[in-house]
Amino acid sequence: MRDGFGPGECVVGLDVGGTGMKGALLDRELRPLFVARRPTPRGEGPDVVVSEIAAALTSLAQQAADQDLAVRGAGVVVPGIVDEDMARAVWSGNIGWRDLPLAELLESRTGLAVTLGHDVRAGGYAESELGAARGAKDVLFVAIGTGVSAAVICDGRPVVAGGFAGELGHLVIEPGGSPCVCGAQGCLETVATASAIASSYTARTGRTVKGASDVTTLLGEGDAEAQTIWDRATDALAASLVMATTLLGPELIVLGGGLAEAGDLLLEPVRTRLEERFTFQRRPGVVRAALGDAAGCLGAGLYAWRAVYDAPGTQPAESVEATVRPL
Repeated sequence: MRDGFGPGECVVGLDVGGTGMKGALLDRELRPLFVARRPTPRGEGPDVVVSEIAAALTSLAQQAADQDLAVRGAGVVVPGIVDEDMARAVWSGNIGWRDLPLAELLESRTGLAVTLGHDVRAGGYAESELGAARGAKDVLFVAIGTGVSAAVICDGRPVVAGGFAGELGHLVIEPGGSPCVCGAQGCLETVATASAIASSYTARTGRTVKGASDVTTLLGEGDAEAQTIWDRATDALAASLVMATTLLGPELIVLGGGLAEAGDLLLEPVRTRLEERFTFQRRPGVVRAALGDAAGCLGAGLYAWRAVYDAPGTQPAESVEATVRPL
């Protein structure tokens, strides 16, 4: 037994993305005891998404019971604007909810104590505690998936601003460009997400591709149109990172999300374009996230365990010394 908790205790971590959910039962060392995935039915509306989140939590809690594990709480992280203090999902362009008391709704449907967080801030938290940003005090963690968002850590503390900090994807990079789900035009999300890259290639060539991975394959084959699309995306990403670096002065930029799976194909042009644009700014390192698509789920687990330790009458938490295993 450690810190007053037995070996048969765990929390539920659930990362709700724009296309899929990833959930796990996590012990005190953030080791996955069980992992499950399911799609996010965002096309069916926000109410259906809430029901599916509740179903995912219920299923994971049942799996814990089947393994004789006691669930101490759940961490749920979602995209959009999230007010963690009020436990509300304020806005999501990808899912469609507005000012939703999500934690309260999930608690009433599942009977679990739910801590609500933002998916990218959770990923940044996990990378800072367990991954590529461990030991750094000034970090910009950027997740490029269905959307683009950032977790900002300054002087070792997360910048939240009522849930509005870190919306890197809605910096206008191409004024008058393509419409964005936020209502503006030419946002970074219209250029540098996996879906935007695929859509741009299809529109330019008339040839349908399924995602950015298809474009990177074509890039490797010397496809000139793929190169043009990729250059546009990496240039836009670099331009947004210069703005963020000028304002925040990070020592480290960590790139995560699906697009970061391209590795040096993404990292090298971004590094080059940053160096071309910088004048006086602090030169941050640019690295790939270490935790991959497990970051959000692990961050949700960290939130859940933190809530357990913050509960009245509980001993203060020790720092997490976790051996992260693949989820």
